[in-house]
Amino acid sequence: MSIPLDSATELLRLQAAGELSAVQITQAALDRIAATEPQISAFTHRADEAAIAAAEKIDRDRSAGLPLGPLAGIPVAVKDVLCTRDMPTTCSSKMLAGYHSPYDATVVARLRQAGAVLVGKTNMDEFAMGASTETSAMGVTGNPWDPSRTPGGSSGGAAAVVAAGNCPLSLGSDTGGSIRQPAAFCSLTGMKPTYGRVSRYGLVAFASSLDQVGPMAWTVEDAALLLQVISGFDPADSTSLDESVPNFASDVAATDVRGLRIGVLRDSLDQEGLEPEVRRAVLEAIDVYRSAGAEIVDVSLPHSHYWVPTYYVIAPCEASSNLSRYDGAHYGYRAAISDAEAAERGPLLATYCKSRDEGFGAEVKRRIMLGTYALSTGYYDAYYLKALKVRRLIRGDFDAAFAQADVLLGPVTPSAAFRLGEKTDDPLQMYLCDLFTVGANLAGIPAVSLPAGFTAEGLPLGVQLQAPPLQEARLIRAGAAFQKLTTHHAQRPTL
Repeated sequence: MSIPLDSATELLRLQAAGELSAVQITQAALDRIAATEPQISAFTHRADEAAIAAAEKIDRDRSAGLPLGPLAGIPVAVKDVLCTRDMPTTCSSKMLAGYHSPYDATVVARLRQAGAVLVGKTNMDEFAMGASTETSAMGVTGNPWDPSRTPGGSSGGAAAVVAAGNCPLSLGSDTGGSIRQPAAFCSLTGMKPTYGRVSRYGLVAFASSLDQVGPMAWTVEDAALLLQVISGFDPADSTSLDESVPNFASDVAATDVRGLRIGVLRDSLDQEGLEPEVRRAVLEAIDVYRSAGAEIVDVSLPHSHYWVPTYYVIAPCEASSNLSRYDGAHYGYRAAISDAEAAERGPLLATYCKSRDEGFGAEVKRRIMLGTYALSTGYYDAYYLKALKVRRLIRGDFDAAFAQADVLLGPVTPSAAFRLGEKTDDPLQMYLCDLFTVGANLAGIPAVSLPAGFTAEGLPLGVQLQAPPLQEARLIRAGAAFQKLTTHHAQRPTL
């Protein structure tokens, strides 16, 4: 029988009915990975043997009548920014090439406890800094809908493996849109939870006040299944919220949106650089919700034009601090220095400088330097402190908007997936890919990208829903309703 690797929910049903085993599912996933990797290059590490061993244990436990986790036998891929005790954790950087963590990230541990079968680690922009997975030291990943185009970033590999039909679920991380933008480019459902809803313990830090782990899948139903497993308080993470986790499955079933107030970000639809086909997708989504009985209201976020500049002060400042630990002395890449270099600078300083110069790629070094400058004496107040004040105004805008609407609807990205190499020589254009996504990270609110159609060239488009803090249930309810009324999420690439 054909094995539906695009649906975790269906794979769980087939296992429960005795029609498929975990080993059969896992082998099908590994076969599919082998077939598609030459075209998309989405993995930094494949765990074939470990995956089969995990699947065999699940089948034995099922046969013995032992209790099974909610993701038992489901293949899941993990972004290479999350620590795994049995696989390398490289952040797609030469700096961490070959590094093995001695522990699992909390979300990885929860996946294992839930019975998920980890099939490998996925490619990403180096240290999660990028919007196209082109800054990776491990090679470029292609979009399964058109391998000559980007799958987005920084969680491009995590999106590509699901879109390519390798596995139904993957974990990404989102600092300024790094789950939602790849989801839009690959026609997936991708959610950034509320900051603190999901543990960051074991997530290699880029910008600690912005980073958040989240699910990627074809449907809201599958994304909710994965979110249920990874959510919840973690005492190992000082930013983790001690809040109860709702039963997200009930929200998937509650698809009645009559009376739900959907705030439309009209300013974003008039934003310079927004491609007409993206605007059309948002307008069509509005019509879908209106026809289902939702109340459509216009809302404004007055400081939205400050999102990108604010983000690109705060994020590099935090990156400068977080990445200072990679010095060539404790772990990670260590450059060899000559006697002349040691004599000129001293052996310790020479090792620091050369290791960081050779170990980091150009984009990471650019952001470290931007952040170091903004934090330096005489500039801290003018840049970093001012950005924090504007961040508070941005959160205030969202609070005011949510007094008028239950969820906000707008674009995810200014365009559909662009060609590989198209923006690599223009960092500013690459940064503008985050135009509509960084606001949710600055405010700490949950947001989801939903498949919303295709361009005339057949490239995926997405729309974004945003909700107040800890209201993932609203996003799931509204997103599931949208997918009940549309078929965008049911279309697949022909890779």
